[in-house]
Amino acid sequence: MTLTVLSVASEVFPFLKTGGLADVAGALPGALQSHGIGVRTLMPGYPVVMAGIDPGAETVWSDESFFGGPARILAETRHGIDLLVLDAPHLYERFGGPYSGPDGVDYPDNALRFAALSKAGALVAQGALGGWRPDIVHAHDWQAALTPVYLAFSNAPRPRTVFTVHNLAFQGTFRYTVFPQLGLPDSAWSIEGVEYYGDVGFLKGGLHAADAVTTVSPTYAREILTSEGGMGLDGLLRGRGDRLVGIVNGIDTSVWSPETDPVIAKTYTARTVRERRHNKRALEGEFGLRREDGPILAVVSRLTWQKGLDLVAEIADEIVSLGARLVVVGSGDRLIEGAFLAAHARHPDRIGVRIGYDEPMSHRVQAGADAILVPSRFEPCGLTQLYGLRYGCVPLVSDVGGLADTVIDANFAAQRAKVATGFVFGPVTTDALLEAVGRLLDAYRDDAKWRTIQTRAMAFDVSWTASAALYAALYRDLLNE
Repeated sequence: MTLTVLSVASEVFPFLKTGGLADVAGALPGALQSHGIGVRTLMPGYPVVMAGIDPGAETVWSDESFFGGPARILAETRHGIDLLVLDAPHLYERFGGPYSGPDGVDYPDNALRFAALSKAGALVAQGALGGWRPDIVHAHDWQAALTPVYLAFSNAPRPRTVFTVHNLAFQGTFRYTVFPQLGLPDSAWSIEGVEYYGDVGFLKGGLHAADAVTTVSPTYAREILTSEGGMGLDGLLRGRGDRLVGIVNGIDTSVWSPETDPVIAKTYTARTVRERRHNKRALEGEFGLRREDGPILAVVSRLTWQKGLDLVAEIADEIVSLGARLVVVGSGDRLIEGAFLAAHARHPDRIGVRIGYDEPMSHRVQAGADAILVPSRFEPCGLTQLYGLRYGCVPLVSDVGGLADTVIDANFAAQRAKVATGFVFGPVTTDALLEAVGRLLDAYRDDAKWRTIQTRAMAFDVSWTASAALYAALYRDLLNE
């Protein structure tokens, strides 16, 4: 059975990326092809996206007055993705990022910008492209969360809907005064709609309206049912019962491949893992680190409280004193950025810091560092540890969410059974993190033990193969109901 899906997302790799959402939205369509599922992906026409549009791209829909200005949908296939781009300059032609300006402040009209994306998704789902109607609409995160809401509150026939929460912390909550501008019926201003403690809740509405809700790991799906992890939505999520499922993310193993990666100094496989030393030397040069045999621990992340990077900054001096070095790539909280820059100033040849994000650099870090640190306080799935597994950059992660689902701790039993793929710690405190770093360094000093962990990590399947099959089964179960 051939099945069609409309995916609606605010960012899609390789067209635009700020986080893991883009990687998922970019890679899942290709992984679903082997299951007889064709995906068309709708995203906003940000300047960087429009710059790559073929001048001959077909306009498949237009409206002269769409959320305050003219809009059209362009269709083309790029990078193997069947792409639909919502070109609405009054909403998306901005000089900053997709969600905020150069000053880091959210755009004041974000509610309308992403309501428009959701409304466009609903219109496409109902045949606005001249008759093409998907069997399933799959909306991602709060920016696309109103797509199932518009469909649920429409009198027209609609496809089945899936809504995926990539991070419950970002909910898209806006003042109630925006509701009249959304084009929803009055009945949507209710507990069964978008009303959320007197305001408009985009994510809340999507959770309620979708036929099925997924999140990006089984453990996170359980954590968000608790008052501690539910971010105020645990009651609603518990009410969804068996409509909530956790499906762990995969990665695009053609993009993230140490065997073929064009941006690293030396390609390698699990059998030739010792060739990583060339990448390690290149990384030392790139970050001005002293050349030595000790391990390099790395961070590639948003530098935020959620990610636990304040804890790494706190123990940076101890990491150096234990004989390791540290590489940090990322941006975020100014205090955490400052703490890492101060650590670099204290240890300029032992700690390297790059404020900002660079995709090729992240590949080089994964290929050259010995371990990747992901000490998140909560983590829906996490992709950084999956890149680490793929590249033999041994993950050290906290025991939460998708980190717990994807990394096997190198405890005595796991090492004896030769299944360990990294190091897992908890609770998320500096003491527990430092103890895990100590265990990692002990393993590193035992070459045979370290190579076993490293090669087991590289053998772990981080592709979309298993997860795409679960999404395919979910789609078909919805259609069979």
